[in-house]
Amino acid sequence: MTDHVTTLRHLRALVCAPDGPVLQGYQDAVDVIGETYGQDVALIVLPVERLTPGFFTLATGVAGEIVQKFTGYGMQLAIVGDISEHMEHSSAFRAFVDEANRGRHLWFVADDAELHARLGAAR
Repeated sequence: MTDHVTTLRHLRALVCAPDGPVLQGYQDAVDVIGETYGQDVALIVLPVERLTPGFFTLATGVAGEIVQKFTGYGMQLAIVGDISEHMEHSSAFRAFVDEANRGRHLWFVADDAELHARLGAAR
């Protein structure tokens, strides 16, 4: 499977393949953003498998680097997949996820169905 652009609800989205390159920092985020140029994409759908383990340890700064790049380029980011183990092991990460899910720029969702529900509610 490869990354592809599609329309989800009301937004043009780049849906990233789970088996693509792992994002380890800001340059990897820029590379993903580069895939969207000229395609009017507003949302990046990123499987949790595409994130380096350091993303889930906030002290590494990796999450901040990656999220900052997407929001800095005006992209909404939805991370899709099971993050329950990371939330169980870190109250800081759990708080980060809770705060992100209250906003409009970064969402953590369990699956595509939850993403579609969030997109429908965000209209």
